[in-house]
Amino acid sequence: MNHLIPKTMKLFLIILLVFPMLACSENVEISPEVTNNEDNEYEFSSDFYFPLPDEIGEVHESEELDFQVQTVLSGLNVAWGMAFLPNGSMLITERDGNLRLVREGQLIEEPVGGVPEVYARGQGGLLDIVLHPNYEENGWIYISYSKPGSGGGITAIMRAQFDADSHSLTNVEDVYVGQPFTTARHHFGSRIVFDPEGYMYFSIGDRGDMDTAQDISNSHGNLFRLYDDGTIPEDNPFVGRNGLDEIYAYGLRNIQGMAVHPETGVVWSNLHGPRGGDELNVHNKPGANYGWPEITYGINYNGSIITEDTEKEGMEQPVMHWTPSIAPSGMAFVTSDKYPAWKGDVLNGALAFQLISRIVLDGEEYVHEERILEGIGRIRDVREAPDGYIYFSNESNGTISRILPLD
Repeated sequence: MNHLIPKTMKLFLIILLVFPMLACSENVEISPEVTNNEDNEYEFSSDFYFPLPDEIGEVHESEELDFQVQTVLSGLNVAWGMAFLPNGSMLITERDGNLRLVREGQLIEEPVGGVPEVYARGQGGLLDIVLHPNYEENGWIYISYSKPGSGGGITAIMRAQFDADSHSLTNVEDVYVGQPFTTARHHFGSRIVFDPEGYMYFSIGDRGDMDTAQDISNSHGNLFRLYDDGTIPEDNPFVGRNGLDEIYAYGLRNIQGMAVHPETGVVWSNLHGPRGGDELNVHNKPGANYGWPEITYGINYNGSIITEDTEKEGMEQPVMHWTPSIAPSGMAFVTSDKYPAWKGDVLNGALAFQLISRIVLDGEEYVHEERILEGIGRIRDVREAPDGYIYFSNESNGTISRILPLD
C-alpha cells in the first residue's frame, strides 16, 4: 500500500532515499513513494521498467482500491504477449509476426531478428511469450506461434535465446508442433506457463472443428504438459494409453489465458465458449475431460443449440462461466504487496466486453466478480511484472499500460 506524505517532507525523503542507494545500490527499492499535498496532488518516484508519472491523472475507483492507469507504451500492433526481462528490458509479441524489444522504457523501432515465419491469418500469428524459470542461467525464451506448413497452419512452441548485440533470436528450435495442420483461421490457443516443478503447460484450441476436442489422437482442443526441452513426462495421463502422450487435459474449446496459482502451484485457465459459456477452469486432475462440445453453457453464434447438456458424469465443471461471453484473454493471479486487497484474486482481460474482470476465490470456489475499466478497449494480455505492478495490453489502441494503486 502506498503511503501518503506531506509535500513539506519531500526534501527530507529524498535525502533518506538517495543516501542508502548510494551506499548499497543492489538494495534499491523498486516500490514508489506517493506524496499528497493539501490540493490532493500526487507525485511518484522512479521505477525499474518504466518511469512513474509526475502527477496523478484520472483516478479510477474500485471496490477495494483506487488506482491510476499509466500508459507506458504505444504504437503496437495487437500486442499478444509480454515478457519482462530481469535487466529491465521487455519483449512483446505482435500477432502479425514481429517481436519487439523495450529497452530503458523505450520501444525499439526495429523488430527483433531471427523470428520464424508465422501463419498470420485470422487469429493466428506470433502469440504468447514467457521466460524459462531459470532464464538468468540459460537464457531460454519460449514463444507460441501458428506455424505454416503443408495443409495450412498449426500452433507450435519454439524456444530461443536473445542476443542483444545482433538484436536477434539465436539457437531457435521448435520443441513442439501440433497436428494436423489446417487452413482454419481461428482457435490456435495459445498460452504458456511453467509450474513450480518446471513442467511446461500450453494450449491449442479446437481450430474451429468442435468435435476434435473429444478426439485425443490429435492436438486440437487440449492442454499439454512437457519438459522444457519438449520431451514427454512419463507420468503424463495418456502415456501408454490411447491418445497423444503429451496431452494433460482435453475437451477445451480455446484457452486464451493461463496462470499458475501462487500457493498451490496448480495451473488455471480461461477459455472462449461459443455464444456464452466462457469458462474459468482449474487443472488439478491429470487426464480430465472438460466436456466441449458435449457439455457447454453456450449456444451457437446463430442461436442454434449445440447441446442441451451443461454437465455429464466424467466431465469437469468450470469454476465459473461468463454468459453472455466477455471473451476472456490473458490472466494473472495477484501476488504483489502493491495490491493487498486484491491478493489471491484472478485478473482476466476481456476482448469483447473491453474490461478487466477481477475474480475473488475461496480456494477453488468462485466468490465474486468485479469488472473494472469497462470500455477501455480489447484487453489481450494481463501480467504481474517483477516490479510488482500489473500490466495489460490493449489491442484497440496499440498500448501497454499498468495499474498504479493509490490507496
